[in-house]
This record gives sequence, structure tokens and C-alpha cells, in this order.
Amino acid sequence: MNPLRITPLQMDIIWEDKQKNLQRLRKKLERICEETDIVILPEMFSTGFSMNSRNLAESTSGKTITTLRQWSAEFQIALAGSYIACDAGLSEHTPETKTNYYNRAFFITPEGNASFYDKRHLFRMGNEVESFTAGAKRPIINYKGWNILLLVCYDLRFPVWSRNRSNEYDILIYTANWPASRRHVWDILLQARALENMSYVCGVNRIGIDGNELSYNGGSTIYSPKGEQMIIIPDHEEGFATASLDRNSLKNFRNKFPVWKDADQFEIQT
Repeated sequence: MNPLRITPLQMDIIWEDKQKNLQRLRKKLERICEETDIVILPEMFSTGFSMNSRNLAESTSGKTITTLRQWSAEFQIALAGSYIACDAGLSEHTPETKTNYYNRAFFITPEGNASFYDKRHLFRMGNEVESFTAGAKRPIINYKGWNILLLVCYDLRFPVWSRNRSNEYDILIYTANWPASRRHVWDILLQARALENMSYVCGVNRIGIDGNELSYNGGSTIYSPKGEQMIIIPDHEEGFATASLDRNSLKNFRNKFPVWKDADQFEIQT
């Protein structure tokens, strides 16, 4: 199996301006597309971590996802990240009492396939629980022979939700808006998730200052299943870096050091 090239894209986000963020993204993708198979964007890449869900939400058939589908096909790369979503078929101006809003992660392939995950753990300290509905399903995405689990930001603090039972996934991705004030937690937990789950782990964070005056310094990185840092993008800088992931190496490590066989069995109540 050929190595999989995966690229975290660390970027600043213009507050609640979808059009400008999409325009800036396209220019970046034009530079990256020939070097990678998957580009990972920060959480709520098109708006910033806004609680203005009623006015910013789109369905999966809205402009944001439609545009990303077109670019995925055009550039022949998969795209992942999250955006502010609402139930399919409902407009962004539908009364809130009739609409559910989600911090929705997406994984879009050049072949036109799209997978979605609604953030399970909502950040109550930022009032996310008041503006969004928590998800209950944790889909495993298959792409180019790899199994991928895509989670969102605050999910990182909850290891049970990301537990890799019987090696059901090979790559764990966190798309995030993780403030600089808690950056040390981000660094520690990403490495821990790689070690405990014996998988590659990719964490993608933004930089800059958002509309709530929160500061972000990045820390976008990829860890190997042994907890080794493969790449990291410099703090406070927009940029990208690509790592080549080797599935045969992962398989051999799991066979040689089968910690997963002794893992506790459990079921998650949702």
C-alpha cells in the first residue's frame, strides 16, 4: 500500500466572513494540492469559533460544502475540517425552535463522497452547549485503504470517546480552535492519544485573534503511533507541512507490540 500524504493547514480565520475565508483557502489549496492526499483545516474554518449559529449555519447542500466538493474534485485532494451546520433542508434563517445546529466535521473526497461527524463534546465554558446540539455517532471513515476517525477540538479531553477498540482506525484527526492559554494541554493530549491508541494522530489548530479576543498560536502537528512528532508548523504562522504515513509500519508495530489485545472492553452510552 502506498504511503498516505496528510497536510495540516494552519491558518488565521476572518471572523464570521465565510466568503473571505473561502477565497483565502482556495489560494492556499492551489499551493498545496500537488504535494498531498488530504488537507486538514481548523475547526469552523469559515467563520471562527462563533456561537452565532442561527445566522451562520448551512446544510450539507449549502455553499460551503458545495464549494469544498468542487475544490476536492478539481485539486484531487480530500478535505477535512468543521463548519457551522444545520439540519438538511432548513435555511439559516429558520426559527431556532425548529432547527438543530451543529459543529459539524466533514471529510470530502475527490470522488464526491462526503462523511460528517457532529461534535460530541460541546465546550460549555464558551457557551457552545447553548448554541449547538451534541452529536451521538462516531463514524469511521475509509479512504485509500486507511480507516480514519475525525473528531473536533474539545473531544480531545475525553479519551473514552477516541478509544481505538481493536484497531478500528489508523489515523485520528482533531480539527480545533484551541486557545493559546491552554496550549500545553493540547500538546500533551495529542501525544497521549497517539500512544494509547497506537495510531497516527493529527491535530490542526488556528492562529490569530478571534471576535471574542481569544488568542490562538497554532501547534498543528502529526504524531506517529509511537508518540514521535513527525511534523509541526511554527507557532503564530500561517503555513502547512506534509507527513507521509506508512500503513505497513503501523501494522508491524501493532503486531510486534500488541497492547490493544489487553484493552478493557466497554460500551459508550450516548
